[in-house]
Amino acid sequence: MTTDTISAETIRVLNLYAGIGGNRKLWTNCDVTAVEMNADIAAVYQDMFPDDKVIVGDAHQYLLDHYKEYDFIWLSHPCQSHSRIRQFVGVKAKGFPAIYPELSLYQEIIFLQHNAVCDWSAENVNPYYKPLIEPTAHIGRHLFWSNLPLESYKTKAQHLRSRNAISDVEDLHAISLDKYKIPHKRQILRNYVEPEIGKAIFDVMLKNRIKETTNGS
Repeated sequence: MTTDTISAETIRVLNLYAGIGGNRKLWTNCDVTAVEMNADIAAVYQDMFPDDKVIVGDAHQYLLDHYKEYDFIWLSHPCQSHSRIRQFVGVKAKGFPAIYPELSLYQEIIFLQHNAVCDWSAENVNPYYKPLIEPTAHIGRHLFWSNLPLESYKTKAQHLRSRNAISDVEDLHAISLDKYKIPHKRQILRNYVEPEIGKAIFDVMLKNRIKETTNGS
């Protein structure tokens, strides 16, 4: 099987904790199901990707119920409870209430490691604690866990800070949220996975499918 043959296939993708879809922006030839808990954010995603199936619901449960139905699974678990900025600036310096890290992130990684029947990738911030599971790669500001052969590298958004103006982050990612009446736009944009990272990992997945098909033939 050639790259052109794989690329011509429609890849069934499950995009969990989808946000507004930064990771999805440059994917092609794919049938995407996106799951997002926040209905307002899900509406923005649907506007940006009208052909995707968008589900407003619990991504954690959806993964458990539907993981066998896809060729590729992407997880962008909420990062606030793992964030260095929240812990060291918010909690330690500004007196924010301390919160438990949301360990369902690691539940999902372990679940996929032992049960996934497809390629998968999970991303989150580099946390304020030592990661409980060794990541596969450190790309840009985020750690990635995957069954794909990912490599670490820096990106253009490596040095984004929480104080960056919304317009600065929008310019960096060539995106505008001006027409959307949604709160916490800065946080939404901070959670926006660079489309180039999404494409790079998607391309690794395609190459892996070629390898698996060739080895199985």
